[in-house]
Amino acid sequence: MFTFLVFLITLSVLVLVHELGHFLAAKKAGIKVEEFGFGYPPRLWGRKIGETIYSINWVPFGGFVRLYGEELAHFAKAPRAKQAFWSKSKRVRTAVIVAGVLGNFLLAIICFSAVYSVSGIPTQTDKIKIVDIIESSPADKIELKKEDIILAVDDQTLENLKHFVDLIGEKKGQQVKLLIKRGEDNLPLSITPRLESPQGEGPLGVVVSSIEMKKYPFWQMPFRGAIEGVKEALGWGTLIFTALAKMLVDLVGRGVVPKDVAGPIGILQITSTVANQGLLAIFQFVGILSVNLAVLNILPFPALDGGRLLFILYEAITQRRPKPSIEHWVNAVGMSILLFLIILVTANDIARIVNTTAILTRFHSLWPF
Repeated sequence: MFTFLVFLITLSVLVLVHELGHFLAAKKAGIKVEEFGFGYPPRLWGRKIGETIYSINWVPFGGFVRLYGEELAHFAKAPRAKQAFWSKSKRVRTAVIVAGVLGNFLLAIICFSAVYSVSGIPTQTDKIKIVDIIESSPADKIELKKEDIILAVDDQTLENLKHFVDLIGEKKGQQVKLLIKRGEDNLPLSITPRLESPQGEGPLGVVVSSIEMKKYPFWQMPFRGAIEGVKEALGWGTLIFTALAKMLVDLVGRGVVPKDVAGPIGILQITSTVANQGLLAIFQFVGILSVNLAVLNILPFPALDGGRLLFILYEAITQRRPKPSIEHWVNAVGMSILLFLIILVTANDIARIVNTTAILTRFHSLWPF
């Protein structure tokens, strides 16, 4: 029940922040907002303040904003055209559409900044730290431990992570001596890197990192955290965009749904893992999902924010607005395709849950070796 509650709150916050971006931009532009709702109809409660109805709805998930004259078919019948969405300039309409995406990016930056302000700033070092051990691997058999620092390989002092990777790569199948720092002690251990290893495990079966979470004076942490938050949001944005491009190529070109794509059920499953790792892990997860929602919405696909931008681009190029019927059917078809994809990905989620266990790995410089 706790997992489902975290899942519900997380996705609701993501959608509400997105819709709040549209709401604030529309209000500033003088566009009439007919309704700002929490959840989806049927309506449970509503109160009209000014020109806007603020409502709570029976389906307790996400929210929505209903703008006056948002669709061309409605705009054609609008008696107060000056307050309608389509009566505004292309620049204003673009700003209102993009505001939702910017809202999600801002939420992601806030979440990531909070995480780094508390946990520390990731700093590149020359230390090779073990952050995880693969069960039944060579590293597990000689009882290497998390937080151990690898100082040397065959009496060669390590300069950086690449140096370690290169040395172990040269010694596959041969016994090597590792000098390990554990607490205040330096321990010599012998290990034989595997010639062949399972995918993702590496010759030793350890996950190593040269990143250290460094703490600065408390008054510096919010500013340094904000800088890292921006970097992380942009990094995740690039990663997600690249992954989506590959997914679309696989889906359209080969009709294959990638196994690592998660839908609602997959996200719920990951939430159960994250919820048990504490508040910082939840903030990190919300940030990642928020970037994901922003990238998805800006894609030039019908029914998404990016699809609405295409209509504005069409208007700018042709100097005329699309026909209301065309806009309606393009968005309707786009929504149908999106629902079909959600069903497809959800089926993939169910198949994955039946056959395996999902693992959430944090986005940092972690190397399996």
